[in-house]
Amino acid sequence: MIADDHPLVRSGLRFLLEREGEFQVVAEAADGYEAIELATLHKPDVILLDVGMPRLNGPDAALSISQKVPTARIVMVSMHSDEGYVLRALKAGARGYLLKASPEADVLAAVRAVAAGNAYFSPSITKLLVEEYVVEVRRRGVEDSYDLLSVREKEILQILATGKSNREIADMLHISISTVETHRNNVFQKLHLHNLAELILYAVRKGLIS
Repeated sequence: MIADDHPLVRSGLRFLLEREGEFQVVAEAADGYEAIELATLHKPDVILLDVGMPRLNGPDAALSISQKVPTARIVMVSMHSDEGYVLRALKAGARGYLLKASPEADVLAAVRAVAAGNAYFSPSITKLLVEEYVVEVRRRGVEDSYDLLSVREKEILQILATGKSNREIADMLHISISTVETHRNNVFQKLHLHNLAELILYAVRKGLIS
């Protein structure tokens, strides 16, 4: 599903996605409320959701859609590349963040990535966040908290950042859910993170996921 208040943007994205026959666009929405309504009706696998829409903005619409259609994977589309916008999108349930200035290949890569259960961020955003993180660590003159993690905790961090659940991680690593939860809690505590959105952003800043 595509949600954007500009008809030309919607038609351009539809053409791009359906050109090769790889994807089918099941609905188009022009504002946040329509996006929620159509997502609930059609239950799309992936939603391209514009940040700045009339009546209800993208992040607020994403939050509602995530609750009503938890299987839908949301890619937020925005003109803004600063960390605040990215974090807000992640907190709203988005698993991808795509800049409007992105080339066609990035749009297709984003849809493929989140459809496969992974996270995706425009390469320029990843580069910006990584550079900001390196500068901040140097400025503070502190040791990188990432080094406090054990090998298993680093593994759990990287998998969590792709959006996998505790059950999925347990099955992947052939360990119990309680063990996953213990490692997960350790990761959050050692890195001073408070929620999954912050964890995903941390992983992007560290260059652990693209």
